Amino acid sequence: MQAQQQGDLSTKPAENPNSGRVQTMIEGNDPQVQNNNPVNPEEVSDFNQNTMAELLAASANPIIKRGDVVEGTIVHIDSDEILVDIGLKSEGILSTKELPSSGYGSYNELHLNDRVLVYVLQPENAEGHAVLSLKRANTERQWRIAEEQYKNNEIIKAKVIDFNKGGLIVDVNGIRGFVPISQILNLKREEVAAGGENQETAAKLASMKDKELQLKIIEINRARNRLILSERMAVQEWRQRRREELLEELQPGEVRKGVVSNLANFGAFVDLGGADGLVHISQLAWSRVNHPSEVLQVGQEVEVQVLSVDKERKKIALSIKRAEVDPWTTVEQRYHVGQLVTGTITKIAPFGAFARIEDGIEGLIHQSELPAGTDPKTLQEGTQLQLRILRIEPERRRLGLSLRQVEEPDAAKETKEAAQPTEEKAQEQTPAAQQQAAKEVPSLSTTPPSLESAPAQEHKRERTEKRPEKRERDASLLKGLPSDDEGEMTAMAEAFRAAALQRSKEESETEK
Repeated sequence: MQAQQQGDLSTKPAENPNSGRVQTMIEGNDPQVQNNNPVNPEEVSDFNQNTMAELLAASANPIIKRGDVVEGTIVHIDSDEILVDIGLKSEGILSTKELPSSGYGSYNELHLNDRVLVYVLQPENAEGHAVLSLKRANTERQWRIAEEQYKNNEIIKAKVIDFNKGGLIVDVNGIRGFVPISQILNLKREEVAAGGENQETAAKLASMKDKELQLKIIEINRARNRLILSERMAVQEWRQRRREELLEELQPGEVRKGVVSNLANFGAFVDLGGADGLVHISQLAWSRVNHPSEVLQVGQEVEVQVLSVDKERKKIALSIKRAEVDPWTTVEQRYHVGQLVTGTITKIAPFGAFARIEDGIEGLIHQSELPAGTDPKTLQEGTQLQLRILRIEPERRRLGLSLRQVEEPDAAKETKEAAQPTEEKAQEQTPAAQQQAAKEVPSLSTTPPSLESAPAQEHKRERTEKRPEKRERDASLLKGLPSDDEGEMTAMAEAFRAAALQRSKEESETEK
């Protein structure tokens, strides 16, 4: 009974094949086996080796079925098919006809020893090879990539391929993703609340078709083929990262390009590609600006100069006018004193008015340079006037203008030009003609005024009393002049002599 029980125990597998009777049987030292069935040790050894090889081969060749996605290594490439080692007895076959024309998985992109993900169409064909597909495996590959992007909080780009009342449908490398209407950046709250059934909202969604958006994966479920993305979160995170980078990159004095993102009463905000900087209203232009909308509009591309970067407060100060040439540095090359220009009234002041002759160049029309009786308050801003430049002071950035002298300098010039021929003609006259002309000079006393009143008669009496003194003075002057026989007299001397003689003659007649 006891021997029968031991015999029964010997038929049970041992937990440790290296101990007990199992090891004794393998080594061929079991007395029962030796007594009952003599075994050749060499045959036992061969049998053990074959059995172990079969077990190892079975464990090395995994069992695959249709629909599995496995990874393999390319071992052979020709024009018709590609052999991929996926760990089976024989290589799997990948037909080149199903490869995409370009991009990942195309014929030119595949090389020997490349690791690829393949889809099992048929575990084994008549020749013993597995039939594989790279195109179908690409979808699984993209889902795996999407899961990694979701875990790493990466920002991706995807093209809008369609829309519905709930949002946008995008293509994420072959996977259909959905962007809810609440996660679209360019929609206002009212438009989001109205939904895609609203005509204006639907029109905006339709206009976004075929556009490429920056997106972030916010939900992924491979089993349900669910991929949800957000444009708002992607842009917010991207701007936050870019802002930190710009705060480190920007240097005062650097000139950058940007886009006007918003306008306010105190200035304009310019997007530098991830971070907004402020252009104060005083830095918008070299000329006076009352509101930023006068010179800028949202979406306009501009060049700005970096004034300062506050990393602690994360603020960037910009200037548009300093990125341009200061017009005052070259004002003297374009204008000169006395030049007539067209100016536009920009501001009225109690002491005059300011006028702009070009962008960045303004001058003052002082009240004294307005036409007589003109009140500066009667002028209107925006009025264009013809003005004359009186002075230019580039260092002080000042320009003097006149409205009163627009015509006067021209009249004076005409008078001067008319007088020049007369003077030249007088110089060409002969002495005799000059003497005759001098005699024709009228005397101031030829037309005595009418003095009928008593004070006038008294004034006449005083003149009569003083005449002897005048005669003596005229006589002394006449003595100093050269006579006719001493030489020719100048026209001025002759005129003076003729006037003195005429006056003496009149006084003699008056006394009589």
